[in-house]
Amino acid sequence: MKMPIFILEMFLFLFDLSGRGLQNRRAYQVNDNQIQPPPLLTPYHLYAVIGQIRMVHKSRVAPVVRPNVHSHLHQFSQKTTSFPVFQSAAALCVGVGSFSDPTDLPGLAHFLEHMVFMGSEKYPSENGFDAFLKKHGGSDNASTDCERTIFQFDIQRKNFKEALDRWAQFFICPLMIRDAIDREVEAVDSEYQLAKPSDSHRKEMLFGSLAKPGHPMGKFCWGNAQTLKQEPKKNKINVYERLRAFWKKYYSAHYMTLAVQSKGWGNPFLFIVDSKGAHDGLPKPDFSDMLNPYDTPAFYKLYRVVPVRKDHSLNITWALPPQEKYYRLKPLHYISWLIGHEGTGSILSVLRKKCWALALFGGNSETGFDQNSTYSIFSISITLTDEGFQNFYQVTHLVFQYLKLLQTLGPQKRIYEEIQRIEANEFHYQEQIDPIEYVEDVCENMQLFPKEDFLTGDQLMFQFSPEVIGAILSLLTPDKANLMLFSPEHEGHCPLREKWFGTQYNVEDIQQEWMKQWTDGIELSQDLHLPEENKFISTDFSLKPPESPESEFPVKIAHSDRGCNWYKKDNKFKIPKAYIRFHMISPVIQQSAKNLVLFDLMVNILAHNLAEPAYEAEVAQLDYKLVASEHGLVIRVKGFNHKLPLLFYLIIDHLAGFSATPGVFSMFTEQLKKTYFNILIKPEKLGKDVRLLILEHSRWSMVEKYQALTAGLTLQFFDFSFFLCLLLLTSLHKSLFFLFVVSGSKLQFSKLPAKVPVLFRVVELPPKHHICKVKSLNKGDANSEVTVYYQSGTKALREHTLMELLVVSVSTSLFFFHSVPNQSALSKLKS
Repeated sequence: MKMPIFILEMFLFLFDLSGRGLQNRRAYQVNDNQIQPPPLLTPYHLYAVIGQIRMVHKSRVAPVVRPNVHSHLHQFSQKTTSFPVFQSAAALCVGVGSFSDPTDLPGLAHFLEHMVFMGSEKYPSENGFDAFLKKHGGSDNASTDCERTIFQFDIQRKNFKEALDRWAQFFICPLMIRDAIDREVEAVDSEYQLAKPSDSHRKEMLFGSLAKPGHPMGKFCWGNAQTLKQEPKKNKINVYERLRAFWKKYYSAHYMTLAVQSKGWGNPFLFIVDSKGAHDGLPKPDFSDMLNPYDTPAFYKLYRVVPVRKDHSLNITWALPPQEKYYRLKPLHYISWLIGHEGTGSILSVLRKKCWALALFGGNSETGFDQNSTYSIFSISITLTDEGFQNFYQVTHLVFQYLKLLQTLGPQKRIYEEIQRIEANEFHYQEQIDPIEYVEDVCENMQLFPKEDFLTGDQLMFQFSPEVIGAILSLLTPDKANLMLFSPEHEGHCPLREKWFGTQYNVEDIQQEWMKQWTDGIELSQDLHLPEENKFISTDFSLKPPESPESEFPVKIAHSDRGCNWYKKDNKFKIPKAYIRFHMISPVIQQSAKNLVLFDLMVNILAHNLAEPAYEAEVAQLDYKLVASEHGLVIRVKGFNHKLPLLFYLIIDHLAGFSATPGVFSMFTEQLKKTYFNILIKPEKLGKDVRLLILEHSRWSMVEKYQALTAGLTLQFFDFSFFLCLLLLTSLHKSLFFLFVVSGSKLQFSKLPAKVPVLFRVVELPPKHHICKVKSLNKGDANSEVTVYYQSGTKALREHTLMELLVVSVSTSLFFFHSVPNQSALSKLKS
């Protein structure tokens, strides 16, 4: 999500240092029938700077200059809201990534991402920048993708100018000292070890190994101690010299794009570096001639894979021609919208009725792995039940039936324009995002899109093209698909291992009888059809005038022995959105581990029952969340005022009429076992559970809940007593409190026999050291978790604030002691 466009008095600055200038035109028009959003997205100064000047080691750095506004700067302004934002941020994207790794040094691009931050000639302290950020409330991060590397930081606005200078020096004259090589190799290796238990990373590496020999997708992009230290030493490779050569060749300003966001300086400023490097004008690394990397017999197979998590899932994947050039049409977004639809007539709707699947996701994540200059992925991922795993070929058949339906009916303009309208509404009224995230998105967009689409190219759908959509649909055929079936049931039947992550797998031909059915002509299913018109799309975005004096805090407007209703008028953000928090408090839930498990099941089944009827609301930007809290059910609903009550009543109706068939109850019982198990195999989750079990009164541990679940449960319903608490934050009139009245009458609950104290109390520890050691349940996970808990007793607000400051100070010291940038998982402190 990007910055809200309703903000007034905004400034947007786009710099083009190539001398070509910017086109002074509106870049946000969707079509003639759409509402035209204003031309600005951010309540701060945003400087999107295209670096066309060579940054070379020991280059002459010009002082900070104020650009010629008339020749390089287009400024737009409107009025601003009053809410304060104290952080400034900058992000720089380098047009080079792991695809450019030398074949004899896998992971070098990722390693360089670490090394450039180990001090500069102007600021030689190895950890000086991180210390400066920590001292002034800032943070930084970096990431290496296939064809791009992004660096970003944020800091308090008053310290931004100095921070930007310190940060810029890393790209102008980094030290990259030899003594730091071994330490940073360990940092890279640590990231690799943390990633190994991740099923998503394991899947990516296995998928990459299927590419044609010589294609960069087959490279080991992470890097580790083996590839960056042990093997180079064995092969007499000087890693330090190769690292500096890689930096000198690729970390050039004409490969870079920079976005800077701040407020309150007056005029913008920019670091300018002399552009007399030997490699000026060299084109960026280009892999666009390496097309069709997965057009191999090995790709069109069934892969059975053993996951880390105890889940079943099916991935159906196609490797398509690169789709980045169609960003204004977004054909993959249109197709994924329909594939991932959860309403009546969708793939998931039919699978849920058969109790074969729990979730389905389709499309392209737009990361470098899914979309680059050599191919674009279209993938369908389905989380299967035990029964769905046994019938995965039938599940696949249903997917191909729906694709056949889309191919037969062709692209639908009505559906495209509906998606277009929803995306435009979201774009108009986007919520505020952290500056560091926003500049990260913008600097990457500057690598991908022309200037007029820097801020909109990744969000808006500009033009309906049935020809382009139809051409892509024609490529989504069974004979061009790769199937990956993940299941713990494959343990012991997968003799093959992926080289770097050790993923166990086996490969086999897709059964001929199924392939024959799919290729000879699939009969369309009567259960599958396109979605109907969405009734939840808002059209009224007006703001209501205040009907009572403004209040700084929520006001209680209704109260009884069965509940209370709080209301707060939105007088700050002034957008046509509301937030509802509905809390049902009950003492029954905490009476036993069995009750907790049954409550978890109830919430999961309620979410399942709501998934289909509430899906249209979700895609229309009306969000809801059901939370099984320690003391009851929390329902959070937010979105546009116009249609939000429809969604709230829908949830209350399903809660009032709650029911579950034995098949659904059994399906979620098995799934909850896997959920509990997947929590327990993570060291940080297990450690937290044990710590809270020691500290909290009447707490039921995850192990006890797992034992209660595995002991066997029967379908039963509680006659709950509740106390309702409803909080409304909205720009509508407070007469909306009738939501509280209607929900209470529909639920027909009884009042609590006694007041339930919603308190969070912990055991007072004796004043001495205590050590609790817990053995990890996942033998294959090499990571450890250390939690240090200090108890200070009951304190006033001032003492609690001082404790928080102490935590920041100690965590900073530990950060530098380990000398592993961006590895927050190394140690955790709790106050």
